[in-house]
Amino acid sequence: MTSRTPRDSRLRLVSPRHRPLAAAAPRAAVRRPAPRPPEGTPPPAELARSARQGLAAAVRVARWADTTLSPGNGTGARDGKGTLADATARRAAADLGLTVAQVRADWDTARLAGLVEVHGDVARPGWRLRVWDRDDTAVLRGWVALFDAWSLVHPAPDSLEPAAVAEVVEAVPQLLSFCQLMAGPVPAAQLLDLLAQRVAELRTERCEIPYGPQPEPVPPQDTPLLPLLDWTLAGLTAVGALTYADGHATLTPLGSWAVWVKLEQICVAAQSPAGNIEVSAEDMLRGCARLRPNAARAEYRAWLAARDIGNAVTELLVAARGEDALLRGLAFEALRVVGAPAEPEVRRCADEPGLRAYALLWLAEYEGADPEDVHTVLTREEATWLWVDTAAAVADHGEAPLLVRHLESAVQPTIPALLEEVRAVDHPRTVQVLVALAAAHPDPALAKAVRRAAFQVHTGGA
Repeated sequence: MTSRTPRDSRLRLVSPRHRPLAAAAPRAAVRRPAPRPPEGTPPPAELARSARQGLAAAVRVARWADTTLSPGNGTGARDGKGTLADATARRAAADLGLTVAQVRADWDTARLAGLVEVHGDVARPGWRLRVWDRDDTAVLRGWVALFDAWSLVHPAPDSLEPAAVAEVVEAVPQLLSFCQLMAGPVPAAQLLDLLAQRVAELRTERCEIPYGPQPEPVPPQDTPLLPLLDWTLAGLTAVGALTYADGHATLTPLGSWAVWVKLEQICVAAQSPAGNIEVSAEDMLRGCARLRPNAARAEYRAWLAARDIGNAVTELLVAARGEDALLRGLAFEALRVVGAPAEPEVRRCADEPGLRAYALLWLAEYEGADPEDVHTVLTREEATWLWVDTAAAVADHGEAPLLVRHLESAVQPTIPALLEEVRAVDHPRTVQVLVALAAAHPDPALAKAVRRAAFQVHTGGA
């Protein structure tokens, strides 16, 4: 029987198996089987071993910088690009037994592969370097990042026309797809014909006819494509995506796997169930608010597949920092789909009061904590703050009975204890949450106590 005296009102004790985020965190659902790469593709461990071999020099320089250079010693160039100062490059060359040119090339490779991250004008070790020896997925992601940047690893000669270089870079995915389809050596002459066709298609797609009378168009000068193809094949060879010998190009196992990954991402992006691929993170999250867990995760994957992962993480965190608590919880659900690449930014969020509880839960799950017990990483104050934030999401977007049931997820055993600690956490939505809870609760005495607490918070009383 419910007591009419507020100080004796009891909350039902919550089993430790329940999580404070019960209203915001969807129940784990069965995932669809991951698509299989083409037959003959080596297992991930073998691919990662090949990637480690190809990036060994870059890892060596990155680790040298990590162990040798201390923050603020002035040996890094302050040019906003994270390049090495001359003195640093010479020191690294002497310590590692390399030439300065080799050190600079390996450093650039380390940046492109995410082994080194540049923040402003400061370079620091990336998360991939920290897990390089134990995380095959991180290694493969790093190699794919380098694969995507092949034209930066092997810059085009100045003798090649920049516009033609841009067209060839845009045409390369089709060349690689053809090489994978052939599943063996492909004659360079055949690739040259395919390149010419693709460049012609790109020029036709960009052709615009302005309105009104115009002078006779001047036909563009044909740029010889053979030097451009030679540069392309050399660049893809430099990153280990293919081999080029005797006039034939052949995808390496890593290159074939990377092409498959890119095609799979395109397929995922094309299967967006709710059509939110082209919208902002905030609009995408709002569109996912009413979706079932499986459908929401599919939408997150499609949205992420259509974007650079770093920009996507930044955009999700901007949405999480907004005033809508529902978007905050959904943003971290999307970040769970991102996984390891989001770890550095999420870890920095642990210092922000408005994101700390969400970030700590995310990091605990990422580091392997049992989902049933992950809430134990939060202090009592952090759990209470999260309860208020989740209640704000329910109050804004849910129904009154759901807000009343949200009481069951509080860590406090009694209403007075909950109200006392809710007042102490200084959440910006505390008053609105308490007012909404008082309006929704069927017990008049309890509702009165909650309204009194809301008034005290509003006026600054005890």
